[in-house]
Amino acid sequence: MARFSKSNAPRFAVDVYQNEYLPAGGRDVNAIVTVTATGGGTTGTTGAHLPGPGRTPDAAVAVMVDCSGSMDYPPTKMRNAREATAAAIDTLRDGVHFAVIGGTHRAVEVYPGAGRLAVADEASREQAKQALRKLSAGGGTAIGTWLRLADRLLATADVAIRHGILLTDGRNEHESADELRAALEACSGRFTCDARGVGTDWEVKEVTAIASALLGSADIVADPSGLADDFTRMMETVMGKEVADVSLRLWTPMGAEVAFVKQVAPAVEELTARRTEAGPRAGDYPTGSWGDESRDYHVCVRVPAAGVGQEMLAARASLVVPADDGSVRTLAQGLVRALWTDDLSASTSINPQVAHYTGQAELAEVIQQGLDARKAGDDDGATAKLGRAVQLAGALGNEDTAKLLAKVVDVVDVAAGTVRLKARVADADEMTLETRSTKTVRVKKSTSREPQQG
Repeated sequence: MARFSKSNAPRFAVDVYQNEYLPAGGRDVNAIVTVTATGGGTTGTTGAHLPGPGRTPDAAVAVMVDCSGSMDYPPTKMRNAREATAAAIDTLRDGVHFAVIGGTHRAVEVYPGAGRLAVADEASREQAKQALRKLSAGGGTAIGTWLRLADRLLATADVAIRHGILLTDGRNEHESADELRAALEACSGRFTCDARGVGTDWEVKEVTAIASALLGSADIVADPSGLADDFTRMMETVMGKEVADVSLRLWTPMGAEVAFVKQVAPAVEELTARRTEAGPRAGDYPTGSWGDESRDYHVCVRVPAAGVGQEMLAARASLVVPADDGSVRTLAQGLVRALWTDDLSASTSINPQVAHYTGQAELAEVIQQGLDARKAGDDDGATAKLGRAVQLAGALGNEDTAKLLAKVVDVVDVAAGTVRLKARVADADEMTLETRSTKTVRVKKSTSREPQQG
């Protein structure tokens, strides 16, 4: 497990947005916990082969490229995948450990081989790009074997950040769903992984499940010619990560319990079931690796009912990492409070942050339900759910999702959520909507209140 070192760390801050007022007998306390890391990463820095001042590379990356037979249709797809992987390799900083894996019904070490990782420099990057030229399409698809090989290779590096990039163009047809699930469970917590589906013959739920289990991102690259740009952006983001194994720790007092925890920005990700116990009345929820970035989490705590005028600390939210000496270091923390009142206007007010992200979570849910209904031939159900999605996207200002919805339905009235299903929808449009349905927009600053202090 990677350990935390002050020398390479961004600074973390925790802000809590909530309405702490509850009516007499009220029990559910909702809060948005915003975590911001600044001053450490280089996220978005292009073409940096050298680390920043005083920094040494502390990362290992495994790129898994689908080489199954379907990658030959059209033949340009395999060429685009080779070019994209080459572009990602060019983005590696000097000193970063890396490997390239070719994936079919088995996993093959393309570079450097012999069960090890290469160290990025001008020579190794060139050698890796030469090795890519040997990649050809042929065989089946067993993604679990790719992930297990990536895990074995990444484990050989004594680094803080271990990350995978996985590209597939088809369904995982040469191993069972249980085998893939077992591989994901084995790799969870050992490395993070971004997953990409290229073309339109892959299974969205499969690719998004891989990214979700390994705390990475998922997306579609419908046109293979867009792979190089996408791989470059992904690798730039990885190069900006500097702190791994960060957990959101929630402590609750006696009688209180965490009802749910979910990441709500930059995408919706359910974390409730991923809790690991961390001492009396405390639990850790994994958040993966961090660079310079900000994320939002919706926390709901169920507290004991109390009378007017009483108050309590409902939860303490902390960011923690394993430290070099084996202990746990707290990076930042914020407090969630509860105060019971008979002021109806105070207790019924909904914090703008909480309201916004509750709507965003519903938006992601109804899109998935609508698309599932459409695939099942339930046109009425699909129309109702996707109509609600259009209504929510409009109200929340999620313009990107609204544009994707407009490719699947004809929008009659945004405010009312009145839509008609399109008779014909391109596979790429439907898959893009499904893949990106969990991506959210943050609440506008003009509608945001100051965070609770403490």
